[in-house]
Amino acid sequence: MMKKRYALLILGILLIGITVFLIINKPETSEEETIERTKLEEQEDNSEIKEDETEDDTSPSENQSTEEPAEEPVAQLQELFSEVVRTTIDFFTNRESHVTALGDSLTQGVGDNVTEGGYVSILDNTINRNNQLVTFDNHGKRGHRSDQLLKRLEEDKVAQSVENADIVLITIGANDIMQVVKENFTDLKVNDFTDAKETYEQNLRQVFDRINHLNEDTSIYLVGIYNPFMNYFPDIRELEMIVQDWNSISQRVTEDYDNGTFVPVADLFSTGDKKLFADDNFHPSHRGYQLFARRVLEYLTDQ
Repeated sequence: MMKKRYALLILGILLIGITVFLIINKPETSEEETIERTKLEEQEDNSEIKEDETEDDTSPSENQSTEEPAEEPVAQLQELFSEVVRTTIDFFTNRESHVTALGDSLTQGVGDNVTEGGYVSILDNTINRNNQLVTFDNHGKRGHRSDQLLKRLEEDKVAQSVENADIVLITIGANDIMQVVKENFTDLKVNDFTDAKETYEQNLRQVFDRINHLNEDTSIYLVGIYNPFMNYFPDIRELEMIVQDWNSISQRVTEDYDNGTFVPVADLFSTGDKKLFADDNFHPSHRGYQLFARRVLEYLTDQ
C-alpha cells in the first residue's frame, strides 16, 4: 500500500516539474510574434483612418450618408418635395398669393401626428420654406359633407377668406359616402348610393357657384377622394366602384367651370399600404399626407 502511495507522489512531482520546465523554457519568439502582430494591427487601424480621411476630402456627402441617423419626418418631407420645390418657389415668387382651404377632415389634417393641418400645413411649410410667399387659411372641418360645406360658405369668416383667395382648395365627398354606408351597413347595395350621388353633384355645383359669386377671379382645385374603405371595410368590394363614381362626378363638375381643376389622388392609396394610413385606417398618416400634398403641389405649379 505504501509503495503505491510513493509511486503516485513521485508521478505528481514529475508532472509538476515538467510543467514548470515548459513555462520557464517557453520560446522567446512567442513574445516577438505578439509584438509584431500588435504592430500589424496598428498599421491596419491607421490605414483605415487614412482611408476615411481621404473619403472625407473627396466625397463628404457619401461619408455623411453612412453615419446619418434614420430619416426624421422633416427629412422625409424635404426629400419627397425635392423634385418640385424649385418649381414651386419660382411659381409663387413675386406673387402675393392667398390660399383658402375648405372641406372635411382631410383639409383639417386629421390623422397626421406630425404636422397639425395635414396636407395644407405641408404645402405651407414647403412653399414658405425660406420666405413668406403665400398665406394659407384652413377652414377644414372633420365630418363635413357637401351640404355642410355649402352652409359653411355662408359664414362671414369663410366667405371673407374666399373673397381674398387667389386659390381655393377643396376636399369633400368621403363623408357623403360614409353616411350612406352607416345607414345601410347591414345590407349595403350599390343602388343605395344613387340618390346620394345626385345630391352630392347638386351640392358640389352650388359650392362652385357660391365660390364664384364671392370671387370670380379665384382658381378652384377640387381634390378627389381615395378609397380608405379597403382597410376599413375590406369585404365590401362595391365601395371601390362607389369611390370611382364619386370621383367621376367631381371631375365632371370641375370641367364645367373654367376656373375649376380636378386633382386625382385615388391612385396614391390604391396599394392599401398601411403606412399611408393613420391608426383609424381611414385618414392618411403623415406619410400619406406628404404624397397628398405633393400631388396637389404638382397641379398648382403645372397650371
